[in-house]
Amino acid sequence: MSTENEGTEVPPAPSAPPVPVDSPAASPQPSSAPQGGATTPPPPSTPPRVPGTPPQGPAAGPQSGEAAAGAAAPSGAAAGPAPHGSTASPVDGSWPPPAPPAMPASGGGWGAGYQQPAPARPSGRRGGLIAAVIVAALFAGGLGGGIGYTLAKNDDTGSTTVSVSDNGASQVKRDPNSIAGVAARALPSTVTIEAQGSNGRGGTGTGFVFDTQGHIITNNHVVADAVDGGRLTATFPDGKKYAAEVVGHAQGYDVAVIKLKDAPSSQLKPLPLGDSDKVAVGDQTIAIGAPFGLSNTVTTGIISAKNRPVASSDGSGESRASYMSALQTDASINPGNSGGPLLDARGAVIGINSAIQSANNGGFGSSGQSGSIGLGFAIPINQAKYVAQQLIKTGQPVYAKIGASVSLEESSSGAQITDQGVDGSDAVEPGGPADKAGLEPGDVITKLDDTVIDSGPTLIGEIWTHKPGDKVKITYKRDGVEHTTEVTLGSRVGDSD
Repeated sequence: MSTENEGTEVPPAPSAPPVPVDSPAASPQPSSAPQGGATTPPPPSTPPRVPGTPPQGPAAGPQSGEAAAGAAAPSGAAAGPAPHGSTASPVDGSWPPPAPPAMPASGGGWGAGYQQPAPARPSGRRGGLIAAVIVAALFAGGLGGGIGYTLAKNDDTGSTTVSVSDNGASQVKRDPNSIAGVAARALPSTVTIEAQGSNGRGGTGTGFVFDTQGHIITNNHVVADAVDGGRLTATFPDGKKYAAEVVGHAQGYDVAVIKLKDAPSSQLKPLPLGDSDKVAVGDQTIAIGAPFGLSNTVTTGIISAKNRPVASSDGSGESRASYMSALQTDASINPGNSGGPLLDARGAVIGINSAIQSANNGGFGSSGQSGSIGLGFAIPINQAKYVAQQLIKTGQPVYAKIGASVSLEESSSGAQITDQGVDGSDAVEPGGPADKAGLEPGDVITKLDDTVIDSGPTLIGEIWTHKPGDKVKITYKRDGVEHTTEVTLGSRVGDSD
């Protein structure tokens, strides 16, 4: 789900701690938030091959791309592995918890920066005709690739219109419940967000209309650079662009709300929100975003897993991380998709695309433009909706807490309450929820309600799916003996305390 500041990104990955596994209680994954492509992807090292022609030689164009950096995740960008080591983190929502170290992802590219070798000349007039057709096809393919590369390079700052005869294709009637029907309804309510900080750093991400007052939901890491004195714009698919401002942002949840300036209500059609608790593995998904700056891109897939523990860093170097119990999807998500809607088959929003798995570093991160490998992660909309409402109401996020610090060390046995809290404070807050429930330093929490807890970040992400005041059942081990207790979650306001 790669957090990239530039725009376009956490369960466990098989090769790095924590890595996505088949169990819902997998260790949290460091992830890369799929934000926007702040850098232009380079052309491929090997040119595309036309069927029936011999393999081509290496590309002649540039070979390397600069990694896109992001402020928090799915933006969408690559972040480091989930926090591990002997660091303690307040499960009560105390801030800032340690972030996973950023791990650069190698850049990828596409385009037509290469030369096609001349095909062998067949004998005879018929052979000559075939050769001419092949040459024409190769030329057309190279031209098309060149146009695509130019559009990506321009990062959607301009547009290209090509007039062709559709021979009545546009008159075809499509089922409103088909993917084409859902996309036609949802696209007018999505926006491509361009964020730029006062230092010039920024990138491209995605957002969608939340209400008719001009509020847009997106990822925190998409807009983080523009929070203090930066510049924000949101562009609709019809080309209309509006200036925007940040209403509120939540680093821990990786959710932000911006508000459009001077946007007429006729332009604002909120997307319907679904119920992420009722989503099932195998349900169809539709993702909309601006991967690598290619706005209004629609991809499809299914729900691959639920409740994936994900921990992602924004790649900014700050000691902050985002934790989520994510929806996993194989819909293609790339840098630039961050903040965009993940829809169900009816067109209702079930999640916010936030992070992606990076294949080359075994983890999640936000400092590179890794591409989709079919492992994307979205913040469940039930959680995102609650956070957005709090941000609109007060401008500050509200986190649920149990009032105890746990180890962020990689583990499979549970979340252990540390002997000492952050900065020498008490590991169990005196008079806090955990203290009232009888929890003590050294206890190892193994379950929260029916969810298996295998590490500290997993516990944090699961707690943050709840609201302050919720009652949860905690299963823990003390001296090898299993116990259960009920905890009434407390609250903490803001990202720093």
